[in-house]
Amino acid sequence: MFKGLGQFASLMKNAQEIQGRMKEMQEALKRLKVEGTAGGGMVAVEMNGQQQVLSCRIEPALFESRDREMVEDLVVAAVNQALDKVKQAAAEEMGKLTGGLDMPGIGDALSKLGLGNGAGS
Repeated sequence: MFKGLGQFASLMKNAQEIQGRMKEMQEALKRLKVEGTAGGGMVAVEMNGQQQVLSCRIEPALFESRDREMVEDLVVAAVNQALDKVKQAAAEEMGKLTGGLDMPGIGDALSKLGLGNGAGS
């Protein structure tokens, strides 16, 4: 019985440590800034680690073409590239947090947070 209590106490200690590390990871992701580009850099989108678009820059030359659909496609491509970079950074931060341990379901947990691909770990 007491052995079980010791294991429970150890589990609680580990849970608190992981919770602290998760907060550190969230803070790191808040500070993270990535850039997605498209059209050879004619469209650039800056995004933070919380998947919020911070800025969008479109070269004036794109407006001269008057091809609205092309501009829209380039903006979407730049946003998606930035989003992929944020997801990759989140996965790397999670790897640091877990110390490279294989944690089944961590990918699914990240996916629920919008930060992973949901493919296991």
